[in-house]
Amino acid sequence: MTNDVIIYTYSNSKGQQMNNIEVIGGTKSQKKYVISMAEYCCSMLMPRMQTLDIEIHLKDFKKDENYGYAWPLEDGLNPREFGLEINKHKRIRRLLETVAHEMVHVKQFARNELYEPSAKQGSRWKGEWLSPNQKCVKDYWDQPWEIEAHGRECGLFVRWAEKNGHSKKKWAQYDL
Repeated sequence: MTNDVIIYTYSNSKGQQMNNIEVIGGTKSQKKYVISMAEYCCSMLMPRMQTLDIEIHLKDFKKDENYGYAWPLEDGLNPREFGLEINKHKRIRRLLETVAHEMVHVKQFARNELYEPSAKQGSRWKGEWLSPNQKCVKDYWDQPWEIEAHGRECGLFVRWAEKNGHSKKKWAQYDL
């Protein structure tokens, strides 16, 4: 394993610089796939956004059983800089579905659909403030932003795999 950083800045058809994606940690193979998945998610979820700066850390979550996290790196509405942490010890399909899931959260923050100023204040989802005591906020599976992210992660992975010629590979098949 290596901690070399891969930075990928891609350009549109007119040669204009677009989003910047940086991957830190993980293996060379993981980095290659994560960059590709993050780029794909940007193109599918936020096709007109060209100024995103996304830093993805592939790391050992130790005793944390979660798969990943995403958050804006700047305060305020419509952030453009984001941090993601992804558990690098998951199988490659699960790891890439997690990247897709967290990229849905990036979209939610970047489009100002989700705003979480602090745990005490609650969250604003699509313009509506939700109290931290509401069931749909207290229960992870009822949070509307998680419903969207879980609902889109598999489809994003499947379409990415098809587009990149990976859909027939054993690791891309769904495993229980």
